[in-house]
Amino acid sequence: MSDLILTLIQDFLTNSKASIDALLKELYYFQGEKLGSVTFFTVEGNNRQPIRWGKGHFFLRCSTEYANPQLTVEELQGIITARLLETCCNYMAERKQTEVGQSDIAEISELLKKPSKGMVIPFLLNTDDVEPDRYSINPFRASIVESGQSAFPAASVVTDQLKVDQNFLAKYEGSLITKDEVESIEQHLKEGSTNYLDFVDAVKYDTLRKTSEVLGIDLRIPALRMPLELLKNEKPTDPMHKLIEASHQNYNTIRTIYELMGRNIGKRKTLLLTVPHSPKGFGSKRAVQGNIAFRQESFEQIKVKYKTTLLYANELDVKETDVSVAKADDSFSVDAGKIVNYDYSQTPSSPQFALYATLSPEDAAIWHGIGVFGGVELIRSIVSIRSACLRRTILEGVSCRGNKAPLQFNLVPEKMWRHPKHRNIDASVGCVQDLQGLVKMGTCVAPLSVEERLSA
Repeated sequence: MSDLILTLIQDFLTNSKASIDALLKELYYFQGEKLGSVTFFTVEGNNRQPIRWGKGHFFLRCSTEYANPQLTVEELQGIITARLLETCCNYMAERKQTEVGQSDIAEISELLKKPSKGMVIPFLLNTDDVEPDRYSINPFRASIVESGQSAFPAASVVTDQLKVDQNFLAKYEGSLITKDEVESIEQHLKEGSTNYLDFVDAVKYDTLRKTSEVLGIDLRIPALRMPLELLKNEKPTDPMHKLIEASHQNYNTIRTIYELMGRNIGKRKTLLLTVPHSPKGFGSKRAVQGNIAFRQESFEQIKVKYKTTLLYANELDVKETDVSVAKADDSFSVDAGKIVNYDYSQTPSSPQFALYATLSPEDAAIWHGIGVFGGVELIRSIVSIRSACLRRTILEGVSCRGNKAPLQFNLVPEKMWRHPKHRNIDASVGCVQDLQGLVKMGTCVAPLSVEERLSA
């Protein structure tokens, strides 16, 4: 039995007790849906394997990014935290315990070695509408731009023109990525799918498999892609299509959603509730400008303009002098009829996360360092829209899961893992020579209290 895991569990039980208690309370009253299932997936080698869980389970969301193929320390901490929270709460709920002793910790340690099993199921919600180098840490940086795909949504990217940027490797070897990881990436690039999403998942699950063996925790939790994979596979009468239609129903609907997202439609109408993709393939929410146009109070069209823009700096680039770019140049408009009678195959677009999160199966979510590495406003939008949907004040005909907004948890920023030397959270797992030593520092997650907008 690993001293590392025993120490990790004991630390988690002590420092994350408020989150454990909150989830146990939620499980006590939880009533899942009796019918239906959710189809997730994992990846073995380069092969995607479907996994189905009944909707009666309590789903705990965390995530990895399609903006980089290498698994980061931040992503690893989120997954380990999800497994700790899930396993501890499943164990305690099944035994109706609120406290645990040393023998319990030993049993929890054994459960962590195996795939998730119990009422709580953790999963990765991987957003496939992001730019492929959103955070300036993708080793394909130069070829992403050269191949014309830097402003594409990740779901549209193909790998046949991608190659490792040697300048990137020379600059960031040991701080963002390692040569061993590059070799693994190049092997998957040679043998795997030309679909960029499949490629990234194959690389990350391979890293999770190896890391599971090193740490003694099964980290290969199932994943789900949203929103574009769902839209591509749906018919126009299916939920994600209906979500886009319902969110643009009329002026009052759009105004209410604006208010739920902290915007005032009377001042500006530049927040696009769904971002139409360019005929040239662009779909970057960072590179897009536009507005929702009305005639009097009747929704008329969406005006869209894409222009080249910088994305987000990595944590090592404190002067923001080495930021990746989304190169785009296009302008067009989309008539309202193509949105209120929506067909993705005819009018591809990316809805805002706060909207499509409404269709996520999650009953709770883990965020990373809100307050330092992210703001609470997005979460307020998500919670507000989900709650309004449940009250049936917006999104008529869209079925929201549960009877209340999901629980929100936050990795405590001060306890987030960093590279021992460079102090960045976006370092790859391979950059940390003593990974067990880093993990042994423990992880802490706290309940996140979020005030809804328009709660009455």
